Amino acid sequence: MMIPVIGITLDSEESGSYSKFPWYALRENYSASVSRAGGLPLALPHVTDRAEEYLNLIDGLVITGGNFDVDPALFGDKERHDSVIIKKRRTNFEIAMAKGALKRNIPVLGICGGQQLLHVVLGGRLIQHIPDVIENALAHEQPNPRDEAGHEVFVKEGTLLHRIVGTNNLAVNSAHHQAALDEPNGVTINARAPDGVIEGIETDAYDFCLGVQWHPEFDINKGDAKIFKAFVAASEKAK
Repeated sequence: MMIPVIGITLDSEESGSYSKFPWYALRENYSASVSRAGGLPLALPHVTDRAEEYLNLIDGLVITGGNFDVDPALFGDKERHDSVIIKKRRTNFEIAMAKGALKRNIPVLGICGGQQLLHVVLGGRLIQHIPDVIENALAHEQPNPRDEAGHEVFVKEGTLLHRIVGTNNLAVNSAHHQAALDEPNGVTINARAPDGVIEGIETDAYDFCLGVQWHPEFDINKGDAKIFKAFVAASEKAK
């Protein structure tokens, strides 16, 4: 069988640091994780009017994280928290790709901010700033390095995520100040942090549609690689 092509969304910046001109970025471990799992990684620039052509090329979609937020207007909030940073062009592209992939039943894996965007696409709402909403919240923006665990998550039995990782608990890394707020119709919450914050979502309306709030591309626990392996296997099957 031909190797499944896995589209990976890029981050973007207007200027500064790397270049004086607008540029795209992708941490190497995203593509490495896809490659180790048996997929061929393909970076996806934010050309929204070419989304259908991208979808013709890929067998699976990874929606990555980044230091920005989904515009609260997209899930019905009339006010925006002071901490919220938006990237309209990137978000519009990722929404188009996510909706297009789900329409075609292409497997989707949302990671951190990608899980939040996927949650909104599936009809959910977000907590704009965890410390303002969750009493005695954990440090979801962990102070220690991202390639170390920040806290545990409890994985719900009977879910796709539980079948993949094969355990009730995972030590995960954490780099977010927002989170999924609710459990809309058709969406299952598959993982939570000890403070109750939603850490994973899925839906059985599609062959493979999974979101995790942590960063499994850092491969810090035995479940992380299994997530990519299951996702790529589903993408191969969907070819």
